[in-house]
Amino acid sequence: MKRHENVLVVGGSGFVGRHLVAVLAARGAHVVVPTRRRERAKHLILLPTVEVIEADLDQPGELTRLADGCDAVVNLAGVLHSRRGRRDERGPNDYGPDFARVHVELPQAVVNACRAAGVKRLLHMSALGADPGAPSEYLRSKGIGERVALAAEDLAVTVFRPSVIFGPEDAFLNLFALLAKFLPVLVLPCPQARLQPVYVGDVAAAFVAALDERASCGERYDLGGPREYTLRELVQAVCAITGRRRQVIGLGARLSLAQARMMELLPVKLMTRDNVLSMQVPSVCAGPFPFGIAPSALEALAPGWLAPAGARVRYPHLRRHARR
Repeated sequence: MKRHENVLVVGGSGFVGRHLVAVLAARGAHVVVPTRRRERAKHLILLPTVEVIEADLDQPGELTRLADGCDAVVNLAGVLHSRRGRRDERGPNDYGPDFARVHVELPQAVVNACRAAGVKRLLHMSALGADPGAPSEYLRSKGIGERVALAAEDLAVTVFRPSVIFGPEDAFLNLFALLAKFLPVLVLPCPQARLQPVYVGDVAAAFVAALDERASCGERYDLGGPREYTLRELVQAVCAITGRRRQVIGLGARLSLAQARMMELLPVKLMTRDNVLSMQVPSVCAGPFPFGIAPSALEALAPGWLAPAGARVRYPHLRRHARR
């Protein structure tokens, strides 16, 4: 990638985005990050070559305007939960309205904007297990969006398919750490679900490396950490790191769905039936991490923000791994 390349990062204010944008800015790239509310991206505003722009990407022509003059576009947009429409509101692929808008319609809009603005390079975030025939709406819509991106043969497209991503601001390990803080017993859906957690910094490094690598065009890369876990093993690891001894009770398939249905009624969605269906598909990969990157071990990094310690102990550790 040229030092002063212009990059549009859709979804750049999110968890993965903040790390990727920081790496791009450190390399001297001018990065454009659209967001509905500029306040939500205030952590990016101070980066010297980052331009945070309030924009509604649903408005016709907005993506094309933002992509104009850019050398590459990165699409990181994704949602874990979707509003369930009535059966007669759903299309033939049976994915909910949020999944359809973010995982299918937005990738098509990004492809269209690249063509209209003359941008030839596109990096797209998918997910391990994404497939139009998958059991969950999340994975089905991700699979369709992945096909939309790769079908754009006039563009140089690279797709990344990560397992669950962990890092200081994640909503995964931190969620279990929070639950372990307040609950003496953790009742776990799908305890045997197979995952291969990958560090957010490694994911960001893979995206940046792909911009430099011509051979990555037209390729799909699975991203996983160095070790595979069951969900039960991961939760037990979080409890060990946080110094809390908790009993972990695993639920069978029917009880997992029943628990998720009850949790869907909560004001904040922690788990849905669609999440349970997604966990039926192993989120693991067999191949090596691309671009010669050695993936970081969860046990080496997670104690930096999960282990009980004073603020003065935690903050230098976080800065070091954030490369700040």
